[in-house]
Amino acid sequence: MLILKQEIHTICNLQNLNYKEMINKEILIKANAAIDNADHEGFLAYCTDDTVWNFMGDMSLRGKQAVKQYMDATYIEPPVNKVIQLLADGDYIIATGKISIKDNDGKVKTSDYCDVWRFENGKMAELHAYVVEEK
Repeated sequence: MLILKQEIHTICNLQNLNYKEMINKEILIKANAAIDNADHEGFLAYCTDDTVWNFMGDMSLRGKQAVKQYMDATYIEPPVNKVIQLLADGDYIIATGKISIKDNDGKVKTSDYCDVWRFENGKMAELHAYVVEEK
């Protein structure tokens, strides 16, 4: 059964949710599913052309091509990403969780993260990623 847009608005109002925030959460969930399937292009379809990724205290990436190069080099195998919490506020989604990434030597590194995503016109425009590797 398809839920009509008006029905979604009604459900959001009853649950005190913002429709745009709900849609942004869904976009992030779908984008992450693309990563789970090693579909980097599919993930990038959810990003603005001039997307910016800031890995706080480390590096910044600007534009889809830079993000794709990073993903191709870093995600040799799809990472294991466990989202613990998604919080929404207007154009921002905050995701907390754990991510495990296998490096070129086959060693798996697990990190806790807090990602702050800014959305623009239904696409992921900017990321501030706070990542701490587990010891």
